Amino acid sequence: MGNYFEYLHTVGFEETNIVGNVYYVNYLRWQGRCREMFLKTNAPDVLGELQDDLKLFTLKVDCEFYAEITAFDELSIRMRLVDLAQTQLEFSFDYVKLDARGLGVGETLIARGRQRVACMRGPNTRTVPARVPESLVRALQPYVP
Repeated sequence: MGNYFEYLHTVGFEETNIVGNVYYVNYLRWQGRCREMFLKTNAPDVLGELQDDLKLFTLKVDCEFYAEITAFDELSIRMRLVDLAQTQLEFSFDYVKLDARGLGVGETLIARGRQRVACMRGPNTRTVPARVPESLVRALQPYVP
């Protein structure tokens, strides 16, 4: 399915519920965190544009869960580019539990998600669709399906 950008994460107690498994909203947070770390690592100038008038609006987000995880599980959140249009992007996310204990179990896919993002510019009350910044398009080239 092509290359992916990887964000590594260790689950903390604050991300679990009273039963001890990870609360579902954290998966969506990790999508955002993965996307932010991609920008920081591969397109830092876009972060400057975000402080100016560029806005990245999340239009749609979803996540499908296959297995539970708990505190101190080691995760790899793998972001792939699904679609790159003139003003929008779509990413998929694989949430993979890593074998942190060296037991030879390998990797387990625990969830899969998607996110659709629109690029917008202008003041908060009058934003309009804008082309995906060229530097972001360049940074995404290795991830084109």
